[in-house]
Amino acid sequence: MLSFQELSVQFNEQFDTKHFPETPHTLYAPGEYFLSIGGKRVRPVMCMMGNELFSDIHSDAFVAARAVELFHNFTLVHDDMMDEAGLRRGMPTVHTKYDVNTALLVGDVMLIRAYEFLQNIQPSYLPKILKIFNKTAREVCEGQQLDMDYAKMEEVTMEQYIHMITLKTSVLLAASLEIGAIIGGASENNCHHLYEFGKKIGIAFQIQDDYLDAYGDAANFGKEVGGDIKQNKKTFLLLHALSVANNDQRAALAELLNNDNPDKVEKVLDIFNACGVGAWAENLKSKYLQEAFDHLESIAVVSARKQPLIELANYLINRNK
Repeated sequence: MLSFQELSVQFNEQFDTKHFPETPHTLYAPGEYFLSIGGKRVRPVMCMMGNELFSDIHSDAFVAARAVELFHNFTLVHDDMMDEAGLRRGMPTVHTKYDVNTALLVGDVMLIRAYEFLQNIQPSYLPKILKIFNKTAREVCEGQQLDMDYAKMEEVTMEQYIHMITLKTSVLLAASLEIGAIIGGASENNCHHLYEFGKKIGIAFQIQDDYLDAYGDAANFGKEVGGDIKQNKKTFLLLHALSVANNDQRAALAELLNNDNPDKVEKVLDIFNACGVGAWAENLKSKYLQEAFDHLESIAVVSARKQPLIELANYLINRNK
């Protein structure tokens, strides 16, 4: 069994090539630029890990993984535009380096290239994989819309937020694993448990992402710290703070969220700290991690084959970038 790092090397060797034609250069050069920034490439490697959990890695797993990574980058390019983010992985975003219209088209063409890769996998399991891929693509868009909707709403429940995160973040991690499992010949029951494992890991991953956005080191995190606070995003941290804050703290949070205070991030973090948000987030991460491991335990393969996924899960929810 190969580790996440070993599979990452194999995937990157295949992925780090040109994905677009030469012309029009004004469209495809920005696309190549964004892909060249790199990143952790967790999702495509999870696709390969899903395959290897059940059998030797098939060449189609690499093809599906490339489609997954292109789709993910499509969402990032558009996400950066909607968030008005200046940095992605420590580098200028496409709409910042070029312009908004170019970024829109770059994201679109990445999505198209993802489907072009998918059509090259074996016909025997292509319909099942396309069904999962299409469902996931729709759900990611739904999650992104809910994320924007929640930013404008006065109150959002924790249940609503978890539903949004499941769509925006978790389902792509889960689908990546399941697509790989299908290529590896997994049974429906095993596919189900692997999908649920990925979904729970995705929620824990987002809790850590929310935490890093508020408390991370910008040099490590690769994007502006405090961006969620500045945009009034209803994150795990904010929702918990609002639920446990006293009247004065809640009033102060409302005032900060409704106005452009130059010290907004610092003052919101002071309230988070007073509400014990950090320790609470750590406990919630642990809860979802355990639920993920319960599903992994239910998968009918020898324990040794599961070890790389256990190591990856622990890395994802304890990372600092």
